[in-house]
Amino acid sequence: MGKMAAAVGSVVTLAAEPGEDAFRKLFRFYRQSRPGTADLGEVIDFSAAHATRGTAPGAHKVFRSQLSVSSVSEHDARRAGLQPVSKWQAYGLEGYPGFIFIPNPFLPGYQWHWVKQCLKLYSQKPNVCNLDKHMTKEETCDLWEQSKEFLRSKEVNKRRPRSLLEKLRWVTLGYHYNWDSKKYSAGHYTPFPSDLAFLSEQVAAACGFQGFRAEAGILNYYRLDSTLGIHVDRSELDHSKPLLSFSFGQSAIFLLGGLKRDEVPTAMFMHSGDVMVMSGFSRLLNHAVPRVLPNPEGEYLPHCLETSLPAVLPRDSVVEPCSVEDWQVCASYLKTARVNMTVRQVLATDQDFPLEPMEEGKRDITTGFCNLDDKNRPVKRARLKTDS
Repeated sequence: MGKMAAAVGSVVTLAAEPGEDAFRKLFRFYRQSRPGTADLGEVIDFSAAHATRGTAPGAHKVFRSQLSVSSVSEHDARRAGLQPVSKWQAYGLEGYPGFIFIPNPFLPGYQWHWVKQCLKLYSQKPNVCNLDKHMTKEETCDLWEQSKEFLRSKEVNKRRPRSLLEKLRWVTLGYHYNWDSKKYSAGHYTPFPSDLAFLSEQVAAACGFQGFRAEAGILNYYRLDSTLGIHVDRSELDHSKPLLSFSFGQSAIFLLGGLKRDEVPTAMFMHSGDVMVMSGFSRLLNHAVPRVLPNPEGEYLPHCLETSLPAVLPRDSVVEPCSVEDWQVCASYLKTARVNMTVRQVLATDQDFPLEPMEEGKRDITTGFCNLDDKNRPVKRARLKTDS
């Protein structure tokens, strides 16, 4: 454990390393601590379904947040696989204006669609992923088809090499984020998925952001030893629009800090189906994911994923059926992983990208890297300073 000490009375006690700021110190604590709730210090749990995992003494910072119920019809909510907005629970945090946490607003079974889309559809070309830097387009054209038999046989041979889907770390949609230049550009764009755009529009409207346009997405694929480094999402040209985050699979700890890293962040659980909205003051705050938490019962899915997607869906639903065979692959993957979708509006209404020098326009969008690193890769894990 080194300099780290376990939580004492739910208060984190950890000696700082030379030059270490408050955010990095807490990030290191959660990265190194044991997964038992008693060892995790003050972690806010917004979900009543997970109350047995403990509620933090810092829960007094939590308050109910108001939603715009009339902005999303029950019909449109169901089309996106969501419960009526009137049934959602939404919370805010004192000191973080503009931050909204919505514990799993999805209808039972409907998370299956979004998991399948992340693994089977969104990972396909022309979307961009981390594997493009090391493999040809032919080798990465259909990660699902190349991986599904590996994942189906996972229980038979746990020592087999990881499939390509298990090596996937990020995928970009719409305006493709350039990890090297930390910019979006007009020339690096592919059509944004219409189903994810519709889901995002409903969530944004319910939070008071009518007219939100889903223009860029970054999907992060976490293994149990993965982290997302400390960063600020400031590359979008219009910061008046919210950042939407959707989580599926194993739970994780999310750290939300301040404008500077010397401010101590607040820790909270993210469970499967949870949605976070960062807007206003909270839109440009430091944040990170230091820890993915394995299911305490072993390699099992979260209970909310055990309910199957209905066989008969509304005719105009953006959600599509999921076959038993497809879900077997998804379930095998999620037993030791989580997937996160973040959706952003890049440009304000009637705004264009600024003109860039020709050299910039020709840069390869697959260069650079995302801060989603594995514990056993110390060189990349140490590079936490990259902002996105």
